[in-house]
Amino acid sequence: MTYENLIGLTNTAEDIVTEKNIACALGSGSLKVFATPAMIRLMENAAAELAEKNLLQELTSVGISLDIKHIAPTPVGLKVRAEVKIVSVDGRKITFEVAAFDEREEIGRGFHERFIVGKEKFQNKADTKL
Repeated sequence: MTYENLIGLTNTAEDIVTEKNIACALGSGSLKVFATPAMIRLMENAAAELAEKNLLQELTSVGISLDIKHIAPTPVGLKVRAEVKIVSVDGRKITFEVAAFDEREEIGRGFHERFIVGKEKFQNKADTKL
């Protein structure tokens, strides 16, 4: 099966900066600004959701790489949005261009790769570690 038909598809995910997703709460810094791990989670969520809704039911995708820059701070109270676009497919590897914005400006940008896997087989492989 080929997945080149996914190229060009887009998705967005939104969140609000709260005391729960700021740097000092997540251990990624000491300030009350949107944490880099929270921004990456939002980007990865948008990418995973886009892949999931375009794959067969028995398939899913797993994140395999991130190349992200967090370029601007966002204070508590502002809305944040991640936008993703599938820019290439190489076999079962999907590459997403990702960007994040608050209500004022772009706050992050980069690339994220995910790999298409069989849900049951992948879970069973992980469970053998127990």
